[in-house]
Amino acid sequence: MTRIELAKKGIITDEMKTVASAEGISPEKLASDIAEGITVITRNNLHNIAPLGIGRGLRTKINANIGTSKDRVSYDEEIKKLEVLVKYGADAVMDLSTGGDIKGLRNTLIKKSPVAVGTVPMYETVVRTTEKHGHIAKMTPDDLFSVIEDHAKDGVDFVTVHCGITQKAIERLRQDRRILDVVSRGGAFLLEWMIYNNKENPLYEQYDRLLEMAKKYDLTLSLGDGFRPGCLADATDRSQIEELVTLGELRDMALSEGVQTIIEGPGHVPLNQVELNIKIQKEICKGAPFYVLGPLVTDCGMGYDHITAAIGGAIAGAAGADFLCYVTPAEHIRLPNIEDVKEGVIASKIAAHAADIAKGIPGAIEKDKKMAQYRKNLDWEGQISLSFNPDRVREWRGQVPPTLNEVCSMCGEFCAIKTVERALHKK
Repeated sequence: MTRIELAKKGIITDEMKTVASAEGISPEKLASDIAEGITVITRNNLHNIAPLGIGRGLRTKINANIGTSKDRVSYDEEIKKLEVLVKYGADAVMDLSTGGDIKGLRNTLIKKSPVAVGTVPMYETVVRTTEKHGHIAKMTPDDLFSVIEDHAKDGVDFVTVHCGITQKAIERLRQDRRILDVVSRGGAFLLEWMIYNNKENPLYEQYDRLLEMAKKYDLTLSLGDGFRPGCLADATDRSQIEELVTLGELRDMALSEGVQTIIEGPGHVPLNQVELNIKIQKEICKGAPFYVLGPLVTDCGMGYDHITAAIGGAIAGAAGADFLCYVTPAEHIRLPNIEDVKEGVIASKIAAHAADIAKGIPGAIEKDKKMAQYRKNLDWEGQISLSFNPDRVREWRGQVPPTLNEVCSMCGEFCAIKTVERALHKK
């Protein structure tokens, strides 16, 4: 039986107990939310990792994307990125490789990763098809489903599948006249195939086939947003919402079959629409876990898009988003290097923690209270231990002369703390 089927029968597994203990909630509550499709545990039954819970009342999780391209293939670098993203607190990693030995790298990542691994099978399907036939139009539905099953057999924990792109949705897109029609790479590949062949999306048309496959491995389906907005001007338009309605229907079908789903979301969204997007998704998709890319709150943050995404991510998380996909400083410019991955993870972790404080997640505000106490006591090791990048803080701290007066000249907080403390407790 799948997790949903077990939870519906009231069976609380050791896996559920482990996640509940880590999140500070009761196993019964967790099982109830899994049964309702409000929370998922993303672990393939062939992948031996600690289970990851994503959903209502749980700590906001973050994902980091890595992967090769045909122009840049370095397996050593991708493994180093994995080590870095795990070190700085990513809860999951997605392999978006499109070049080199894709299967070989995926298997290495699954073997070495202590966190959940996700993929976009459409990417490898396109690579295989173009290598064999020269054009994506030659892809068959069997080709796509074969790759999805390969990923599941390898132990991938969750896959992005763009099931909500339909012929009807494409007609809506033509009417909407967006500035940036489709920025989802997987969505664009699928849309091109559908238009060229004048056929329905096989992931939508044969959704029952996909569910049967996912059920076999307890594979979580991350229902991708192929029509996510790629700029602020396209945000929250009819194409985006129409696809979301379809994803909500597909989520219900998956739940009835015992298959876990996550709903993917935007994208580029103005600050004043971020909370609205979360509320719309939670209503249409009946509380299903929401996985957002950023969202980026300005289109002009090139070189600093980890910051624009962290701003949107904090607001989205506070409003109820459950899973944040990091964005690196290299977004819109080039493939991220190791340093970009580190900066992206840290920015996303800050956003997720800020959201958890706002949501009242157990233990979130306590960390900040400890930090305040460490600062009052001028306990540097304590402060370093709670920072998001202890290496940087320790390095910078090592550059500061040790006397209190010299510290105070650079940061007035410490001087103010001691001055007020003396005044308040003066006898």
